[in-house]
Amino acid sequence: MALVIHYLCSSSVPLARAVRSRALTMNSSSSLPMVKTADSHVLLGMSELDLQQLALNFGQQSYRGKQLHQLLYKRKVKQIQDFTHLPVPFRNDLEEAGWTVGRSPIHKSVTAADGTIKLLIKLEDGRLVETVGIPVEDKKGSLRLTACVSSQVGCPLRCSFCATGKGGFSRNLKRHEIVEQVLAIEELFKRRVTNVVFMGMGEPMLNLKEVLGAHQCLNKDVQIGQRMMTISTVGVPNTIKKLASHKLQSTLALSLHAPNQKLREQIVPSAKSYPLNAIMKDCRDYFLETSRRVSFEYTLLAGVNDAVEHAKELAELLNEWGRGHHVNLIPFNPVEGTEYRRPYRKAVLAFTAILESRKITTSVRQTRGLDANAACGQLRNEFQKSPLLPSLDDMQPQLKIPVA
Repeated sequence: MALVIHYLCSSSVPLARAVRSRALTMNSSSSLPMVKTADSHVLLGMSELDLQQLALNFGQQSYRGKQLHQLLYKRKVKQIQDFTHLPVPFRNDLEEAGWTVGRSPIHKSVTAADGTIKLLIKLEDGRLVETVGIPVEDKKGSLRLTACVSSQVGCPLRCSFCATGKGGFSRNLKRHEIVEQVLAIEELFKRRVTNVVFMGMGEPMLNLKEVLGAHQCLNKDVQIGQRMMTISTVGVPNTIKKLASHKLQSTLALSLHAPNQKLREQIVPSAKSYPLNAIMKDCRDYFLETSRRVSFEYTLLAGVNDAVEHAKELAELLNEWGRGHHVNLIPFNPVEGTEYRRPYRKAVLAFTAILESRKITTSVRQTRGLDANAACGQLRNEFQKSPLLPSLDDMQPQLKIPVA
């Protein structure tokens, strides 16, 4: 949605309102405290306290901020003029000052036979970003709804088996662009999201500031428990330490995919800047700092990293670095344009047995949405005819990956 700035001198704006808006602008930059916005002039992502301050800045009573909070996160209203609980002059003032809700339209949705739904959300700049809603019914009959959210438009790390990297990289997502993915899933399923995994398009650690801001908003405002959220990373030097310093109660999921440095570099090119011993040490320190078990994501690629010998080597690596580990085995989702193959069920079971026999807690991720292009980046690539060209402003800092 376009951000339209209305000039105060416009003849279409009533004089009294123009004077009031100008006074508010002056006050907000001097006597009144500045409102801490998630993204400039975007309401979504702001806390209740900040929305109350915003209301005060516009000459409203603070309870109007509480109403804004309800409209954004409970009622999920997408347009300011649909804030019918607010006075019309307040709504007009918000729009005239350039404020928007920060919700984007759904460009495409695809539903798989198992109930998984993948969305393409069209952002303000026309870029497409994926998010997935995954409903799972547990043994007690309760439904768990997981939102798999993206943190970047594309990904600069280009893991060899990942469709997202093949589509190119454009830019980081802003806080509200991450939060709105969860709200879109809730609207579509007509129920609350119970779990959030930052495992969609992009590398969360290369956009850590916005990811942490979205995490806080999802926890405090959307009211999803920290323990119900997982932040995934393929490994960016120094960032796991930074994440640990926030002492979140969320799970760290490291995309390992190989039991040794040489093989990992073949599968994950960015691993060259982050030796395996260094990343394992950071994961151990994360556990000691947060008391939260680290989950190791391991995509099984037939004939590449799924042999019994690989399982033995992986168990040895994890046991060397202490306790607090869990391995999530992921049979490869077929991706067009790669030579990788999905492993046979027999190989998956053998790999699992080796790890469990060596006291490594292991689970095998159930493959969901194969008929909905559910592998990360596949649906986006289908609707995007050529690879993304990176934005210089966003791409430059991504390339400066710090050395451990």
